[in-house]
Amino acid sequence: MWTRYLDRMLSHLVRQGELRVTFPDGTTRRYGTGQPSVAITLHAPSLPRRLVLTPHMALGEGYMNGELTVSGDDLRALLDLITRNLSRNGLPGFQRPLNGLRRMGRWLQQFNPASRSRRNVAHHYDLSAELYDLFLDADRQYSCAYFTRPDMSLDEAQQAKKHHIAQKLLIRPGMRVLDIGCGWGGMALTLARDYGAQVLGVTLSTEQHTLATHRAHQAGLDGQVQFRLMDYRDVQGPFDRVVSVGMFEHVGVPHYRAYFNKVHDLLTPDGIALIHSIGRTTPPAATSPWITKYIFPGGYCPSLSETMAALERSGLGSTDIEVWRLHYAETLRHWHDRFTANEAKARALYDDRFCRMWRFYLLASEFTFRNAGQVVFQMQLARRQDAVPLTRDYLYPAGADAALAAE
Repeated sequence: MWTRYLDRMLSHLVRQGELRVTFPDGTTRRYGTGQPSVAITLHAPSLPRRLVLTPHMALGEGYMNGELTVSGDDLRALLDLITRNLSRNGLPGFQRPLNGLRRMGRWLQQFNPASRSRRNVAHHYDLSAELYDLFLDADRQYSCAYFTRPDMSLDEAQQAKKHHIAQKLLIRPGMRVLDIGCGWGGMALTLARDYGAQVLGVTLSTEQHTLATHRAHQAGLDGQVQFRLMDYRDVQGPFDRVVSVGMFEHVGVPHYRAYFNKVHDLLTPDGIALIHSIGRTTPPAATSPWITKYIFPGGYCPSLSETMAALERSGLGSTDIEVWRLHYAETLRHWHDRFTANEAKARALYDDRFCRMWRFYLLASEFTFRNAGQVVFQMQLARRQDAVPLTRDYLYPAGADAALAAE
């Protein structure tokens, strides 16, 4: 029975590109035509049922656990084919009630009080520090890079991202800046070293806090940068600027109003905030259950409509909203290629299953940006309409590219 339902699902789904599936009973069927052409084998008898009932979870777990194998281990082609067809054709009608149940439960999954936020952060960001060295740039920027030229290296594009954000913040020496979700400290250190700011970075990750503090000391910036292990909700202002890169995805929809209210209260009357977050160009939905279980518990990439609904009640105004489309896809391609080149080292830290999980995460994320309407929103916010210039000319000063290339 479940093989028949899976056959119906794949017949509806796969139209662009060809998918050849060998089922647990040994039969092989073809779906779609053209390129890419991908062949997979389902080894576990339970996998057809799980793919029908929970396709996102079953696909990820099946690959992680070796229950689903791809010819030539060409996971890139498989995920390109799947995401491309999902965005165009969707799942068949009998899947809609199951998707509805997922959406109904998303508020509970995204309920992130301080104690739960700490556990969620530790799940991902307190992994071995050596793991992140295997695929991130030298500054450990674990967020979307900004490829102002297609030939940029990952390190150059991450530098460009930080300086683009600094331009939007209009930072002057001596300004007090709060970095919410400061990661390993790269943004805070850049704002202090290159722009003369006094920066407070906050994180819930003990690993990030330890390394960021060490980096500030090594750079001789102890007097300009502080890092604290604390929840943003406990920070006291005021600050001239607030920046948050890659943290809003962990706030949770039930907390958006409180988040924007807090940013408003932390800013001086003429202050500016820059919120950099993954988002979606599609209507509000639910996070993939596989991502929630294995990668980012409590995480969610919002649509602009649900973000603005909370922002508009906070007293903050949106002075600029920029949409980055394929920049994160390119960032993830670099991360995947670096991780693959160092996979033997990752296997020594963890095991084969972890490596398959991490590759699936990086590639699934890349093709969600390429094919499924996922983007990055940069929201520049202020309490006053005249806090920033009325045109974008200030973002692109003459000679900026040459100066960046010389770094």
